[in-house]
Amino acid sequence: MARNVAKARRGGAAGSPLSKVVRAAGGIVIRGVGPEGEVLLVHRPQYDDWTFPKGKVEPGESDEECAIREVEEETGLRCSLARELEPTSYLDAKKRPKTVRYWVMEVVAGALHFDFEVDVARWVTVDEAAKLLTYPRDVDLLLSVWPVRQ
Repeated sequence: MARNVAKARRGGAAGSPLSKVVRAAGGIVIRGVGPEGEVLLVHRPQYDDWTFPKGKVEPGESDEECAIREVEEETGLRCSLARELEPTSYLDAKKRPKTVRYWVMEVVAGALHFDFEVDVARWVTVDEAAKLLTYPRDVDLLLSVWPVRQ
């Protein structure tokens, strides 16, 4: 048994690296309904992208706790979880498999400010968000929450 564990730690018989999925969570923060509704987007200068607030799960933290913490760290807003969306999976910047769980969220406290990994956070209409989001997977998430009028 110990021999198999040692072999696995080395990457298996072929020496290939172990597969480890990076876990992350975040939120699609909304306010308002219908045509007047808005969604919160963040710009991350490290990646020069527009996306939803999210981040990696810390040891001992649930995905739900991570989603709430990351949204608050990146936007200053304390939010409540509403419904969970389909997770997204992709390769991260380091080419590791990554799975992100998202929840629709509503603001319960706080004021919008950004000083942690984000240089801009702003409320935009859903139509604007669909044009501004960097990743097609984020547009798909947006459309699952709020169909966009084209």
